[in-house]
Amino acid sequence: MQKQITSPHNQAVKKILQLQEKSRTRRKENQFVIEGIREIRLAFKGGYQVNEIYFSPELFSEDKISDLLKNSISEISLIEISTEVYHKIAYRGSTEGVIAVAAGKELSLKDLNLKTKNPLILIAEAPEKPGNIGALLRTADAAKADAVLIANPKTDMFNPNIIRSSVGCVFTNQIATAGTSEIIAFLKERKINIFGAALQASVPYHTIDFTQSSALVVGTEATGLSKEWLENTTQNIIIPMQGEIDSMNVSVAAGILIFEAKRQRNFQ
Repeated sequence: MQKQITSPHNQAVKKILQLQEKSRTRRKENQFVIEGIREIRLAFKGGYQVNEIYFSPELFSEDKISDLLKNSISEISLIEISTEVYHKIAYRGSTEGVIAVAAGKELSLKDLNLKTKNPLILIAEAPEKPGNIGALLRTADAAKADAVLIANPKTDMFNPNIIRSSVGCVFTNQIATAGTSEIIAFLKERKINIFGAALQASVPYHTIDFTQSSALVVGTEATGLSKEWLENTTQNIIIPMQGEIDSMNVSVAAGILIFEAKRQRNFQ
């Protein structure tokens, strides 16, 4: 029998709010919240285990539920909720009327499957803003990068702001999180060239041959790449600036670099 929740004080409602608000709860429960039709579809496509779907029938009909579930491969609990409950648990201002709870993934380096001989990898060191991480993931998805690695992450990848700002691309990219030393060892073991976006000892990015195995590494806008990265790059690269400032938004910089690599590869 399909469950129903009409009270915003229900324990399930409290659990969803905690999963949205607290990284510690997401890690402890190994669960996270997905809001929106497109994002849930991409989670299915990315092989994520969706355990529960909460929907408001006034906003999201059972026909839409049937259509949404046609790509699911596991049994999912459907919970009908009142409009009041939906608006309490909805994280963003949209009114799509559907929210899911899914199981997290480990996102470890050992699970990465680099299918090409000359992979193109995007790496971000210690990104702090979920919006920047989401934008990086959208860029990597658009360029069809082989993997996105987050070094020394400041938050878990299932932060609702990352899911929202990535428009679900957190589910479509191959992602791993690890410490800087571990990622550098991973790259060197596989003979992947490390190109760090940095001012020091750098050459213009368009002079580099990115058709070889390449990892493009970007740091924070405030401090750039750490000493450990700078000491282990194959070559530092720079985007020549013609204005008054010497840096740009990290996701914009990553987009310029990764699409130059794709151009050299004939967008293959």
